[in-house]
Amino acid sequence: MAETLHSRRLSLDELIVKLYEIEGVKFGDFKLKSGIQSPVYFDLRVIISYPELMVQVSEFLWDAASGQTFQSVCGVPYTALPLATIISAKHDLPMLIRRKEAKDYGTKKMIEGHFQPGDACLVVEDIVTSGGSVMETVEALSGVGVKVTQAVVLLDREQGGAERLKAMGIDLHSVCTLTKALEILQSAGKLDEDMVKRVTDFIAANRFSPNGNTSAVSQSVGDGQSPEKRTKKGLSFGERAQLCSNAVSRRLFEVMETKGSNLVLSADVTQSLQLLQLVDKIGPYVCAVKTHVDILEDFTPDFGTRLTELATKHDFLIFEDRKFADIGNTVSLQYEGGMYRISDWADIVNAHTVPGSGVVQGLKQVGQPKGGACLLIAEMSSAGNLANADYTKATVKMAEDHRDFVIGFICQSRLTSDPTFLHMTPGVQLEEGRDGLGQRYLTPMEVINNRGSDIIIVGRGIIKADNPEVAAKQYQEAGYSAYLSRLS
Repeated sequence: MAETLHSRRLSLDELIVKLYEIEGVKFGDFKLKSGIQSPVYFDLRVIISYPELMVQVSEFLWDAASGQTFQSVCGVPYTALPLATIISAKHDLPMLIRRKEAKDYGTKKMIEGHFQPGDACLVVEDIVTSGGSVMETVEALSGVGVKVTQAVVLLDREQGGAERLKAMGIDLHSVCTLTKALEILQSAGKLDEDMVKRVTDFIAANRFSPNGNTSAVSQSVGDGQSPEKRTKKGLSFGERAQLCSNAVSRRLFEVMETKGSNLVLSADVTQSLQLLQLVDKIGPYVCAVKTHVDILEDFTPDFGTRLTELATKHDFLIFEDRKFADIGNTVSLQYEGGMYRISDWADIVNAHTVPGSGVVQGLKQVGQPKGGACLLIAEMSSAGNLANADYTKATVKMAEDHRDFVIGFICQSRLTSDPTFLHMTPGVQLEEGRDGLGQRYLTPMEVINNRGSDIIIVGRGIIKADNPEVAAKQYQEAGYSAYLSRLS
């Protein structure tokens, strides 16, 4: 009988060559999830068609994590799921599954499986570049009280992921590094010297430092805190900024962290001067200002310039609440042209997803070259709205498909565990209630701590206050306090 992979354990050299032969590793020009171009691409999803090889990979992963203590194992969706399953079955280790998004029925769990608060879990991944996918899974597990201090990966691309995870108190154990894989493939005659040099130069020039930049990794990782002090229920705004490839979402997270504010002012006034004077007073307390430019009765072309000057002065972003909802060609014209020329001054716009992905594509065509970004309206705060569960689920999928331009959602609660997506909730006041037109109001603590949103959007609670500046400070403190409560 011919020898099978089950009957003999492969050496590491044999494993890497086998992965090359089944095109689990390719060389050429590839765009990675992180957005950078790479001369090498590992596509280990192909191993699901080679069950004996999949078992071999799982055993290498198990050996790499040997000596560690944990009560369960969780594979990063999706490639690592079958690997974690094999480890679980062969070594009698309970398995947990992290969902990409919560179900909209039943228990609505993000983590499936049986566990106890405080249990330690081993996270399993196939490839690590920046460490972002591992961090997403760690955040979801931490959110239900499961501790993660250990992760194992088949291949470390050596682009800073291990250092970034270490800074968060997570030790990454790798079966093989990219440098070692190159040596093996060159020795086996699979790669020539020029390709090895090209990939080696790429590794040196493209590394994610602990502060989130793509550059050479500094010798000092983290912020000086011990891993124990950095371990918390969820990632901070600053840590989430490090994971963002979109410049607008990264900047917004950084502003929120620096200013200690997750408050957006909804500047719903009808006179330009009144709006600008209000923003000048409220600017120090907000991370962004939301406008409805089409309700201004005296709009002039210099409005955008004057607003951006205030944004620079007070360090906030501008969000035009246009709610685009038409075919791609129409929204691109609305975004770029007309009297408002929104794309020239707004950092962020938003859109309904009823027209389909064309609305995002049309906006992206105009906004992306100008450094703009988009939020999708996934849920609404008005009573009787028609944004049902199917609509919300489809909206989340659309955001994932266009994550290079879409940075998050207008919603009533957290919709996905992906830490790079922002969740903004309107209809917030210091006390719960409802107005005469069906608008429901929730408190900052309910929205941020209980429902998992990131940002509160407040309009009348500030604008109609006797002292808007004092009210803005109260909302800033209430929103950020709820966020800190969630972290603890």
